[in-house]
Amino acid sequence: MLSASTLRVHHLEPSSQSNGPGSRAVLWLQGCTLNCPGCFNPHTHPHWGGKITPVDAIRARLESLADEIEGVTISGGEPLQQIQPLFHLLRQVRRRTNLSIILFTGYEISEIQVMPRADDLLKQVDILIAGRYKPEMKVASGMVGSANKNVLYLTDRYTPRDLAAVPEAEILVNPDGSILVTGIFPLEWM
Repeated sequence: MLSASTLRVHHLEPSSQSNGPGSRAVLWLQGCTLNCPGCFNPHTHPHWGGKITPVDAIRARLESLADEIEGVTISGGEPLQQIQPLFHLLRQVRRRTNLSIILFTGYEISEIQVMPRADDLLKQVDILIAGRYKPEMKVASGMVGSANKNVLYLTDRYTPRDLAAVPEAEILVNPDGSILVTGIFPLEWM
């Protein structure tokens, strides 16, 4: 059972170049009820998947990477469907490290503004990329999947130029031989 001290995690990638400026850890949370057509991560939608992980364990892992990465990107699934423990994690990361934070959400700004603790959570975030993915408006560059997405620079740490320089995709081969395809531009396997 989830609490304010645990998150349901799909995967934590310790180093990615295509999920924000610089080398970044990427935390994909498990569970999403938005079901956007054409979502690149439908395997993160079921709420029963992933692994229930203590927030303190995730924070400790991110802290251990802090000298090797510039920041952390939170994606999903839908991160804001776990808003309480996510706030707890981001507040600790913000207090204990100098890592930047980028948050992807399928929710629109108007929906976020009425969520409990949303204001507190957004104070921890450098860039918020918000809105449901719409395949008919596909852009797939500059960290934006579709043209309807809103990119909010909540601090002065980054600019649109920083996001434009992020590679659209990458293929990571893990030590165990598994392959992770990630980034804003979904690659199609032949």
